[in-house]
Amino acid sequence: MRLLASLRGMSARGRIKLTYWTILGTAGCIAVAVSINYTLFLPFGEAVRKRAVFSAVVITILLAAPLFFYLTLKLRELAIVNYKLADAAATDFLTRCLNRGSFSARVEKWLADGVDDEAVVGALLVIDADHFKKINDRFGHYEGDMALKAIAHAIRSAVRKTDLVGRLGGEEFGVFLPGATERGAASVAERIRQRVNRVAFRPGGDICPLSVSVGCAAFVRRVGFSELFRVADERLYEAKSAGRNRIMLTRIGLDQPPAPALH
Repeated sequence: MRLLASLRGMSARGRIKLTYWTILGTAGCIAVAVSINYTLFLPFGEAVRKRAVFSAVVITILLAAPLFFYLTLKLRELAIVNYKLADAAATDFLTRCLNRGSFSARVEKWLADGVDDEAVVGALLVIDADHFKKINDRFGHYEGDMALKAIAHAIRSAVRKTDLVGRLGGEEFGVFLPGATERGAASVAERIRQRVNRVAFRPGGDICPLSVSVGCAAFVRRVGFSELFRVADERLYEAKSAGRNRIMLTRIGLDQPPAPALH
């Protein structure tokens, strides 16, 4: 029954791969079995050799084909389970964004694998939901979770598929924009702010407006994630101090030396 369920849930491409590996594995076994039987029965007459070869083919098909079919199906199921586990380990369960560890690791990797010269361009946005504690206190944590999910959806809808979106903790999100210019990053940040403003969040039927403050650090030179996050977080603090529901942006340029390493 489980095998039938796996087959029903398999895509056309998956079925083709399953058939391919079953046929290929069975054919390989047939070739080995025929070669061995033919060699063993070489001293005997042609009729005996033909029977030996025929029996090798038939027996191998009867035994190897079901075995390769079963093993290939199980290996596919194992690959799917491993993929789901890896995805779950990297994803925030509530918002379906990357979790903090996965987000920072992927940004670090992009920064480390960038080109060797100084022409590295991109931006990091640090986004914080405004007055989020009031939402929890007024409507409860369940509605607070719904607000976070709505904000996460608005953020993802405003960025490219190649951009990285992560939940950094609590009501704070991060967006990494590889290859984005300072103007492009400002445009994305404003689009995120506006889309969050337009979210129709009505806990218990009451209209509750949502807004975010955004700190943005655009860079045009090689920079480490810790420095990039520090600068973006400082801009976020300025945005919140200036009244919230706004964007503060700065550029880490070639004229600015890298921050000293902390030990």
